[in-house]
Amino acid sequence: MTPEQPPKAITRHRDGEIHAYVVVPGAFGTLEPAAVFRPCAGDEVVESAVRPDLERVVYATPNGVVCLTRAGDVVWASTFEPRSDVRHGHRTGVSLSLDGRTVWVYRPDVMAGRGRADRWVVYDADTGEVLADRELETVGHGGSHCVHPVDGSVYLSIGEGQDGSVVLRGVTGADGVPQCVTYPWPDRCLIDLAPGGQQFMTVDHGQEDVAFHHHPGGEVLFTLSVDAFGHDPQDTFVEWSGGYLTPDTAVVTLGGERPDEEEWFRHHLVDVRTGTLGGEIALGVTHPYEGVPLGDGSWLTEASDGRPARRSRTDGPR
Repeated sequence: MTPEQPPKAITRHRDGEIHAYVVVPGAFGTLEPAAVFRPCAGDEVVESAVRPDLERVVYATPNGVVCLTRAGDVVWASTFEPRSDVRHGHRTGVSLSLDGRTVWVYRPDVMAGRGRADRWVVYDADTGEVLADRELETVGHGGSHCVHPVDGSVYLSIGEGQDGSVVLRGVTGADGVPQCVTYPWPDRCLIDLAPGGQQFMTVDHGQEDVAFHHHPGGEVLFTLSVDAFGHDPQDTFVEWSGGYLTPDTAVVTLGGERPDEEEWFRHHLVDVRTGTLGGEIALGVTHPYEGVPLGDGSWLTEASDGRPARRSRTDGPR
């Protein structure tokens, strides 16, 4: 989070509801929901995003996307046709733009058995009007969005299983029509955008290295392979997790398996200005994908009851 941006709002799905939380500067520990939304009866919520004012939420299901008010009224809904009866192997992705005016939805239509191409659809957040609908050259299982904190462009990382990962970036042109570009890598997974927006972090799909790229062109600033962290690449890999702890520091997660088949992981700090290592950091998590750096020196993890909790190295006893 940068000083120019409002507090970060996140969602979690609990007991059939969508809980919205606000990450307030200076507040640590277990977060309390600032708003609660109840999805339409029978809807299987896959992913959701809440508007900064917490008055509306958009959520994706395997077969559509819905915009809902706090009172439970449907503002608009879009159904994917034909309806998919495939239960596994595909996950719809949804995100709100930085200004909350557009909704970006990734549709894994090939794996869902719905079509011959995946699609990236942009909706007007107020009306549900389709502003752009692009067919993609991917066969993805799911896609994760990252919104640029300054210029508002939207990144999409699509996982294609053993075939690799594709990264795209969507921008809204001067005419108001969203456009997108595809980066020329078939094998890199987007992990995070720097809080100042000047760069982004990817991990090799084969988990051999981590790279940091210039925004928006994607030029590689530097790459660190497993052995740069003092580990043997034969039995250690880079996890598809981590991110920017601060504008100048990233968390890179390495993992592996000991001879007794016990799995392990460690979090390493990297100075993204110089590419130098800064030692290890303990995030107090139980698995490598639990800790989510927020860019302001803190990170999100889970409390014992499953609610999100915010931590830092200076917030006192856990």
